[in-house]
Amino acid sequence: MLDKNQLDFLRALCETQTPSGREIEGQRLVAKYIEGFADEIRLDPLGNLHAVKNPGAPFRVVIDAHCDENGLLVQYVDDRGFLFFSLVGGVNRQLLPGERVLLMGPKGGVSGVIGRKPPHLMSQKEKDSGVGEIDELWIDIGARDKAKAMQFAPPGTFGTADAPFRRLCGTRASARAFDDRCGVFVIMEALRRLKGRRLAVAAHFVSATQEELGLLGSKVAAFGIDPHLGLTVDVTFATDDPQGNPRRTADIRLGGGPVLAAGPNYDPAFCEIVRHTAAASGIPLQTHPRKGNGNDAFVIRHTRAGVPVSHLAIPLRYMHSSVETLDLEDLDRCAQLIADVLAALPEQPEVGFRL
Repeated sequence: MLDKNQLDFLRALCETQTPSGREIEGQRLVAKYIEGFADEIRLDPLGNLHAVKNPGAPFRVVIDAHCDENGLLVQYVDDRGFLFFSLVGGVNRQLLPGERVLLMGPKGGVSGVIGRKPPHLMSQKEKDSGVGEIDELWIDIGARDKAKAMQFAPPGTFGTADAPFRRLCGTRASARAFDDRCGVFVIMEALRRLKGRRLAVAAHFVSATQEELGLLGSKVAAFGIDPHLGLTVDVTFATDDPQGNPRRTADIRLGGGPVLAAGPNYDPAFCEIVRHTAAASGIPLQTHPRKGNGNDAFVIRHTRAGVPVSHLAIPLRYMHSSVETLDLEDLDRCAQLIADVLAALPEQPEVGFRL
């Protein structure tokens, strides 16, 4: 089970704002956590954080998770001081009315709420229609007029939902943007667990930016690394809540262990290495059959002349909401599995397709 130091890092990471394109505070937090465990730590021009272990080895493996989250961008401030906004990434519009938000203003953090007409004053048509266009929603920061609002949150100000990390019953926890801060936690915890273990390959751990805008950070990071092998970590749909549909997204359960993707985008030989290692380490492993074109593994696989990849995921309930929920034991197991896989790789792993 995760100890206090690990949980404190996870909590801090989840509560740090990292909307796509503004991830730097989260990256600084990660860099501080892994001091002393990586041989190299650096940022590239897109803000991807690279933490490299054993950089001199000729065979390069990229281990990737994305650090960005969905967010909001102030678009316009009206004369009364109300803020109108656009969306950054795949925000669920249905959940916006009544949401608490935190804006990253020029004077620091600014709390606000997304307003909504009371149901008492709605027509039946308005009640039945749900959320309208995004420009019909607004953020109220309590400003009395435009001049005051402009001081704290002018157009171009980023924001996110204001939803902290919370422990639930047992080993369960909830937070906004576990997608994919939990993946960043997992890969950096795997790096930490490699301390003192022999490593035959060069392991490039990447906290990637701008995944929610189209897998952008990992594309740049992988091109620069020119890896021979890739392993990515993200979240996947748990189907153990009342609206889960295992016929559509497989039987995936919180606490059932990390989830190995299976499908045309994933290298069969590398997936078998992951399965064998999980069995040898006594780590339960779930399977998610998927095409795999919606995560960082897809762009890494198609980097340069092609890269064999495998993908691990953390079961997650209520994805792209401010109450994403997971089981902390799945994080612990996934981190250990990645560390064991990397430690088990020989200098020239037999992956990819062979005649």
